[in-house]
Amino acid sequence: MPSETELSTRKTQLVGRRDELLERLNAIKKDYGRGLEADLEEQALQLENSEVLTEISRVTAEELSKVEQAIERLDEAIRRRHTA
Repeated sequence: MPSETELSTRKTQLVGRRDELLERLNAIKKDYGRGLEADLEEQALQLENSEVLTEISRVTAEELSKVEQAIERLDEAIRRRHTA
């Protein structure tokens, strides 16, 4: 069984990863929020990139969910140690 220090270290790593994923999702949202350019060629590129951004967003949200679940499990393990 991992020590409390190991659990805390892992939690710190996961929180860092969660923050990175949240930043990525926010950057994607900002990109979408800018709307389409007036230039038709730029619009075509934006629409092509939109498909890629949608997939990146989906994968990022999926990983974020897993990271948050792992943080919750670590928090529970730490709480159990404090009550034992």
